Amino acid sequence: MSRGASVRADLAARREEIMETIRQAAIEEFAANGLHGASTQAIADRAGIGKTKLHYYISSKEDLYLDALRHIVSVWKDLFHGLDLNAGPEHFLHDYIGRKVRHALDNPEVARMFTGEVMRGAPLLRPLWESSLDATRTAATVIEKWVADGLIRPVDPVLLQFHIWALTQHYALHLTEVRFMLGLDEDQPLDPDRITAEITALVLRGLRA
Repeated sequence: MSRGASVRADLAARREEIMETIRQAAIEEFAANGLHGASTQAIADRAGIGKTKLHYYISSKEDLYLDALRHIVSVWKDLFHGLDLNAGPEHFLHDYIGRKVRHALDNPEVARMFTGEVMRGAPLLRPLWESSLDATRTAATVIEKWVADGLIRPVDPVLLQFHIWALTQHYALHLTEVRFMLGLDEDQPLDPDRITAEITALVLRGLRA
């Protein structure tokens, strides 16, 4: 690689690093205050940069909001990819639920921003759902095969996914309540293995043929 190409690559990597910092700060701000309540000053403060520098990287708050939504949809799709679709319900569901639980605990602001957008009618999210629908349909096909093979009882394959999403995202949306009910301090982490085991056992018992 030439020196000029190396410099350009370094600059591109640095730009992406800064954009990732801005995106994370934006998700936190949008999760806390919504699109209309958030401000670019607050986002810049969370990112640890000046407002002028922020606007060098973004065109508007609205475009940043849409970029953050695209990122969230992409991340949730990635949680599904890489799973062994032929592993059977017990192994597959344990792995998938574990991924969802860990992501919810590590990134609660993601679920909160996403839910906030849905609650206002999802005007900006709707165009992004088509790609998520592909993953949902793929999972539904796997679930239908489990039913056909007699591995689980007949279920609605899409509603089952909704139920799993609700169970796992609860720990992001209601983290403060969960800690209170479990007698944990505000900064105490939850045990993802314990939560994953409980949710997986509950789902599998309900799926017994």
